[in-house]
Amino acid sequence: MTKSNIAERPAFGAILTMVAGSIDAYTFMLHGEVFAGLQTGNLILLGLNLGRGQFAISLRYALSLLAFFVGTILIRLLQRSHQLRDNDKRRRQMILAYEFSLLIIVAFLGKYLPNLLATSILSIAAAAELQEFRKLAGGPFTPLMMTGNLRTLAETSFDSIVYHEAAAKSKFKTTALIMITFALGASIVAILIPIAGTWTILFPAVLLAIAWSLIYFNAD
Repeated sequence: MTKSNIAERPAFGAILTMVAGSIDAYTFMLHGEVFAGLQTGNLILLGLNLGRGQFAISLRYALSLLAFFVGTILIRLLQRSHQLRDNDKRRRQMILAYEFSLLIIVAFLGKYLPNLLATSILSIAAAAELQEFRKLAGGPFTPLMMTGNLRTLAETSFDSIVYHEAAAKSKFKTTALIMITFALGASIVAILIPIAGTWTILFPAVLLAIAWSLIYFNAD
């Protein structure tokens, strides 16, 4: 893989999934048990609470879904702009910086923001990451949704062990790395929150800064 494709390398994808796991754990633990990026979970919780008649609680999940929707459209506008459509490096730097800025806002104002607003900001940030970074090692990739990765893990483990397929073994390693780092991001946030409180969001912010640097210093 060429240097220009650094954003598709497993190590880079691992950073993004750690960010995704961190943000979801952060909003779940500190902002009303809502996921910023894992919208399947929010949709389930929305349905459950609507079924129970708990409409005020349902609003949390509905707003996160709406914020993620809006966040995706914002990045799509950027992707379709004439200036950035064919400039992957510059566009990705801008999107990572944009996501980083949203996390910094929550870090400094997290104690004062209502849960609904803090989660909405982070849902917009999560949408940016998911919309832009969609390939890993030449294949489709999502830093948020682990169900498909679990299926891939099962499939590739079977094919590599039973049929000794080298490609399956390589994909198994990549998928396992992605799943482990997602869980690791959530675990680190759980450890940091009792110590740092709302400032814990700086952990994924630092990871985004590292991702930005990797793209910036990567040769065209």
